[in-house]
Amino acid sequence: MIEKKGFIGALLTFTLVSCGGVDNSANVVTGEGYPNPNPVIENEWGALPAGRQWGSTAGIDIDPTDGHVVAYERCGAGALGGSGVSCDTNPVDPVFKFDRHSGEVLANFGAGIMVTPHGIHVDDQGNVWVADFAGNIARTKGHQVHKFSPTGELLMSLGTAGQPGNDSTHLNQPNDVIVGPDGSIYVADGHSGQNMLDAEALEAGRRAGLTARIVKYAPDGTYIKEWGQLGTDHGEFRTPHALEFDSQGRLWVADRGNHRLEIYDQDGNYLESRYSYGRISGLFITDDDMVYAIDSESSPLRHEPWHCGVRVGPLNEDYITAFIPGYQTASRGEQGTAGEGVAVDEDGNVFAAEGPASLPLAGGAFTKYTAR
Repeated sequence: MIEKKGFIGALLTFTLVSCGGVDNSANVVTGEGYPNPNPVIENEWGALPAGRQWGSTAGIDIDPTDGHVVAYERCGAGALGGSGVSCDTNPVDPVFKFDRHSGEVLANFGAGIMVTPHGIHVDDQGNVWVADFAGNIARTKGHQVHKFSPTGELLMSLGTAGQPGNDSTHLNQPNDVIVGPDGSIYVADGHSGQNMLDAEALEAGRRAGLTARIVKYAPDGTYIKEWGQLGTDHGEFRTPHALEFDSQGRLWVADRGNHRLEIYDQDGNYLESRYSYGRISGLFITDDDMVYAIDSESSPLRHEPWHCGVRVGPLNEDYITAFIPGYQTASRGEQGTAGEGVAVDEDGNVFAAEGPASLPLAGGAFTKYTAR
């Protein structure tokens, strides 16, 4: 296991662990030497409703009640042209439920409620939670988390619509949401920290009231507590981009700007970290305690020389055992790019949610990776 106190910079020396058939020369930074368990790529996975064009996304999950895939796309943003396209200006249904085998649309809902959906989570009852991390011009939508029934009925909203803030009744660019083992709700709040590259920028962000925190609510949406701020120490974040619970009831946070996974108990006490997964945008932990973390952002100017893709490793140790490479792109050379969200079904199929960087290469919002 690799131990580190505080922020991990771009230049690191890793001790590479040989395990599970991985060669001693395997390189965790590039992914070279690790097996690819899902080499078959199905681009543009999922049925596309008539008259629509896939936009970008960042979130995907598996419904625990039936094993099917639940995800969203941003109403054509990134594909329809122009920076003004969002689920506010093009109010089609952004949330999809797909048959995990055929890609057939089983449900489609959420029109008119969100601006730019970000994280997504399906709870044990099949309810769908979506974080809406941007606001509209009219300041009437966005900066909220929404709970939908399995059929798309809006059941609850957290935060104040269109009004970013850093207190108990507001959210500011919420990235993800998850329901804990006891029904408590956890929101990862604050997207701006990843671009703060020195102490002065972090301090300016804190003075401006920008957030980098985990907010905990009771099952009925009552505010309980929060932890975290902009920073690089344990318990601080530079864009807490994704959340996941493991089989031990621990909360994992993909701290994207700090290039690490941070692990907490349900009261926000720091437990430990992982550093072998790159600049993580999304993660998924399977029932057999394997961590799948997707790196969509490593590039010559951000986290060089790490390569993008999905890194796979065991829950309780900090090393990887497999690597699913991303797409090659001229702007990032060998480092490539990959999706922002990741989910794994019970057969080991891996689904990626394609973000703005990978959408042009993937051709659609979702990609399915399977074994041969």
